[in-house]
Amino acid sequence: MRWIDKLERKYGRYGIPNLTLYMVSCYVIGYMLQMFMPSLMSYLSLDMRMIFRGQIWRLVTWILFPPNSSNVFLFALMIMFFYYPLGTSLERTWGSFRYTLYIFSGLFFTVLAALLLFLFTGNIVSYGGFPYPITGRMFTTYYISLSIFLAYAVSYPDMRILLWFVIPIKMSWMAIVYGLIILYEIYSYIRQGAWFMAIPIVASLLNFAIFYLGTKDLHRYNPKEVRRRQEFRREMQPRHHNPASGSEKMVPRHRCAICGRTELDNPNLEFRYCSKCKGNFEYCQDHLFTHQHVQ
Repeated sequence: MRWIDKLERKYGRYGIPNLTLYMVSCYVIGYMLQMFMPSLMSYLSLDMRMIFRGQIWRLVTWILFPPNSSNVFLFALMIMFFYYPLGTSLERTWGSFRYTLYIFSGLFFTVLAALLLFLFTGNIVSYGGFPYPITGRMFTTYYISLSIFLAYAVSYPDMRILLWFVIPIKMSWMAIVYGLIILYEIYSYIRQGAWFMAIPIVASLLNFAIFYLGTKDLHRYNPKEVRRRQEFRREMQPRHHNPASGSEKMVPRHRCAICGRTELDNPNLEFRYCSKCKGNFEYCQDHLFTHQHVQ
């Protein structure tokens, strides 16, 4: 992600330290408002129709809607063991600027999705043959908070957590499970004709999609790069010149002492020398750990 490196060198001072603490504080304030002043929350949602009527504070106040507000115990548990520790650890790993950019890009994509839905539908869509209003409560920080977990799982795939405080499981496996649940949820909405419900989910997770693709070396899959590597391997192969016929024959560099295969038989084969065998015996990946040692 070279473009992020350039942004960090130029605007790194604008990173917000302890951003997770501010996010959790917003969740707590929103939860308290939902408990004691629920009518006020309707004036804080991301309702583009009301924003175009002058209620521009909704562009910011919608982040007060907590990701989960069904149970106070579950809400406190998610903050103490999920949102705050993972977000803080991710900020320490990436740095304040990258973490701030990651969170704010998720918020930006969500607002952009709400704007596009309003411009193309007027916040009224057809669902089940009847007009269905798109309300601001569709847009929450739930999937933005979930993107923190997914990014943490990509950064620390081998870290283990206790599922239900009992079952140890790798973060990578948890991320796969959550990813499948999200894909199924999006598929269900589209199959039922409620495509507009899937848009906030996709928009909230675009920051993770960009981050994940940025961690992959996609240049190596470029057709020109693949062809260049193949030509390089071909040119680097040793050749034996036959004066009688005037032809050249490829000479293998590696040969398995058990099966006799070489890298010419399969370019993906790996070969290693065995340190327990007396002599220079080389084995392929299929026989490295299964052969009888030469003494």
